[in-house]
Amino acid sequence: MKHYLSLAALSLTTALTLSACGTESDTTSTDTTSSEAAAPASSAATEPSPPADASATTGPDAVSEEHNDADVIFAQMMIPHHQQAVEMSKMMLAKDGISPEITDLATKIKDAQGPEIETMTGWLEAWGEPIEPEGGMDDGSEGHDTGDMGSDSDSGSMGSMEGMMSEEQMSDLESAEGTEASGMFLESMTAHHEGAIGMAQTEINDGENPEAIELAETIIDTQQAEIDEMEELLAGL
Repeated sequence: MKHYLSLAALSLTTALTLSACGTESDTTSTDTTSSEAAAPASSAATEPSPPADASATTGPDAVSEEHNDADVIFAQMMIPHHQQAVEMSKMMLAKDGISPEITDLATKIKDAQGPEIETMTGWLEAWGEPIEPEGGMDDGSEGHDTGDMGSDSDSGSMGSMEGMMSEEQMSDLESAEGTEASGMFLESMTAHHEGAIGMAQTEINDGENPEAIELAETIIDTQQAEIDEMEELLAGL
């Protein structure tokens, strides 16, 4: 009898020991699994964020600080010059009876020169320069030496600046229709482009800022091609 009791006690002790080991193993396994599951979250939390996009401070319109008076004058004078070309183009796009070739040209001029206005305005702001020359656009000779940027010194009107139209000429273009409007636009824009090319060449000769000189070169190439196109369109009227 005592022998059977000893065996029973031994069996109970063994069962309790195995149960305790199993529980400890399960606890260890659970803890290990929990730690492994938490590891990715911890890694994600400590993972460094990617660096900021450099284009935020060095975008396509960024300009170097290096500049001289010629660069400033180029931007200050070319902005209103471009603004008038955009206005002339919008006048033609608002008219009926204009050939697709001319409306396409007007659209191309507007779409090209609008962004260039924004670019040059950004340059002047970055340089700490006024958007208009000192004394206003009626007298660009004050504040900076304009050199060859303007013509006809006997007149302070906007129309005297490198092929720009006077207010009266702009009014005539706005009221003209059909073939008359097309002819006026092509002739006036040709003179306007020739003036811009002269201003751009002065920037190339006298300027210092690389971005301004690059834009001047683009203006010469683009507007000379448009002059050639306008001469062909004029011949076909």
